[in-house]
Amino acid sequence: MKPTVLPSFAHDQPARTGILLANLGTPDAPTSAALRQYLGEFLWDSRVVEIPRLPWWLILHGLILRFRPAKSARKYQRIWTTEGSPLLVISRKQQAAISAALAAQYPGPVRVALGMRYGNPSIATALAELRAAGARRLLVLPLYPQYAAATTASTFDAVAAALHSWRWLPELRFITPYHDDPGYLDALADSIQTARAAQPGERLLFSFHGLPKQTLLAGDPYYCQCHKTARLVAERLNLPAEQWAVSFQSRFGRAEWLQPYTSVLLTDWAKTGIKNVDVVCPGFAADCLETLEEIAIENRRIFLGAGGEHYRYIPALNDAPSHIQALAKLIGRHAAGWPEFSATYAADVYASERAASRERARAMGATV
Repeated sequence: MKPTVLPSFAHDQPARTGILLANLGTPDAPTSAALRQYLGEFLWDSRVVEIPRLPWWLILHGLILRFRPAKSARKYQRIWTTEGSPLLVISRKQQAAISAALAAQYPGPVRVALGMRYGNPSIATALAELRAAGARRLLVLPLYPQYAAATTASTFDAVAAALHSWRWLPELRFITPYHDDPGYLDALADSIQTARAAQPGERLLFSFHGLPKQTLLAGDPYYCQCHKTARLVAERLNLPAEQWAVSFQSRFGRAEWLQPYTSVLLTDWAKTGIKNVDVVCPGFAADCLETLEEIAIENRRIFLGAGGEHYRYIPALNDAPSHIQALAKLIGRHAAGWPEFSATYAADVYASERAASRERARAMGATV
């Protein structure tokens, strides 16, 4: 692939650091057509479904994309808001809040863009925005606290594919897991403590998105990082071991997935006399279908139907100030040493360098 030719390159454009916030994605609308397009992109990713391409193509197009879009659309319709997809609405708020936090804490120009691995706005679109803004340094933050090839590594694939067309590649740093970051853990613990302050449930369930068991056997650290996150938060809350547990949700297909399964564990608890539970999903930086519909609605129905009496879903951290500050500090640590994040940043020096670059380009016949 040849590098993209920009219509006009500004040789005196201010250089800046670009921050790419990346999340999984969302359909454009809660309709079968939009879900068919979204699921087709999502489920064709070989990081997500590790099945040989030809048989998987036949299964995907012959069965799944014929029936699943309508079912998924009905679920999205239950959580869709007047502003649109909850995940996208919340992610935009996170983008604005993180941008403001970085501007308040660091002296140099920083641009924050939002890209979704599947759907819109795409990662390629977000990177094009950063390039147009003069990003010479790029920090990518996939909003997945626990690392999995299906999420974090897939984000890297999309970033690498987009950068393949850039003529001037930026300096690149990539944040992988932050499952044990103190700021993230403190924000989680504070959120849980606040939600349970009046009347805590008998049990606290940490429900994480599920993955096939094979991913653990193949080397993904996801399962262990989920358990570490839960353990460190439970320690902050001084919870005895018998009062909390870890489970995994969102199974797909017939293969064995990471266990215990959230719906099965909630059913077992209810049948053994546990009447009051709290559920939190630490793997989700923003509320989405898997939290608002699967956990807050469907698993509530399962628990109450099995004999439970009180079920509380504790929302994701979303754009809570503690979460935004934790992410801003995480970004600051990983961007350490870059000019925009240095206390010695001097705008006038860089302005002089840009002027000299412009004059050199003019001398060579460039239109500036």
